Amino acid sequence: MTDLARTAPQTTQSERLALLRPALDELGERREEFAAQRFVPRDFIDKLKPVGIYRASTPARFGGEPLAPADFMELIEEISRVDGSTGWVASFGSALVYLAALPLETQAELYAAGPDLVFAGGLFPVQPAAATKNGFLVDGRWKFASGCMGADILGVGLPGDASTDNKPRTALLRPESVEIVQDWDVSGMRGTGSFDLVVRGVDVPREWTFIRGGVPTVDEPLYRYPTIAYAAQVLAIVGAGVARAALDFAEREGSGATGVTGAPKLGDRAYYRSGYASAVAALESARAWFYDVTRSTWETVLTGDPVSDTANARLRLASSNLAAVSAQVVQDVAHITGTGAIYTRHPLHRLMADSFVPQQHAFLGPSMFDAAGSVLLGSAPTVPGFR
Repeated sequence: MTDLARTAPQTTQSERLALLRPALDELGERREEFAAQRFVPRDFIDKLKPVGIYRASTPARFGGEPLAPADFMELIEEISRVDGSTGWVASFGSALVYLAALPLETQAELYAAGPDLVFAGGLFPVQPAAATKNGFLVDGRWKFASGCMGADILGVGLPGDASTDNKPRTALLRPESVEIVQDWDVSGMRGTGSFDLVVRGVDVPREWTFIRGGVPTVDEPLYRYPTIAYAAQVLAIVGAGVARAALDFAEREGSGATGVTGAPKLGDRAYYRSGYASAVAALESARAWFYDVTRSTWETVLTGDPVSDTANARLRLASSNLAAVSAQVVQDVAHITGTGAIYTRHPLHRLMADSFVPQQHAFLGPSMFDAAGSVLLGSAPTVPGFR
């Protein structure tokens, strides 16, 4: 199986984008449905599998087609350009990099039915778990399990200790062992299904737990790429997709009809042209640096060299910067477009709410600028879990 997986023809990025197109067309028709029910359903998740979203971080030895991070994020950006919530859920196709820290025997069992595995986790707040003869007695409630309604395997967070270098553990459970509490009531990223997970007294074997960001047992390039940085990147690129959708809207509006007051159409107004151009420049600059840092770090991985603390800090900084710039771009487009965005069914209303979410995530918030700056200036990071 390993030899076949390594020698099988690989799908090209252009082929993946072409495979994605029909799903994006359907997504444009169904995104309001997903927002109303507050989750992306399994039938649509299944339509993303042929594209490779859910085998993009499955080890090649188990039949996966691990993608270079930039290639995976290009796919997520295109999905997010149509619907941020679906892009957010699909971004966790990258989360199988965490599972590479599991024993190989456990991974073989996980991928026994095929490489397209959908993993979702409610990792915080971490809940104490008493040690048992075989593993840990898991009991508690966890929040923000994005995509849990379509997941094949679920994870919940347990505390770390000296043996894990104080990094938290994740315990894996089959969906039938978990209660999903559908309490997700938000305005931004409403369709992500980031519900609570409740587990009551389940004894999880130690071999079905892993250290988040722990040393992988799989020796393939993707699992040498910085795991936590990658987790931040895939969320930041969702924000970029949302911002691109706002710019698409601004372009259409700029060439539209005159306003209700009889004033010139938006594209004939200097402030609109200038504001639109500034927003394009800001987003494209942030995206270009983000992808440049991503690709240069990947080249380092492919050469077999370790990723330095400085390179990791640049990944984290580029991610937080992209999330912040993307949110600002959406706000700027709304500002120059006029009062229409105050209506709940206006396209920009949804985009503004969605754009707010990535920059608020713990992996991308203001503290990341301080932590990255500290590392780039030669000191230790100022937040835990930065690497």
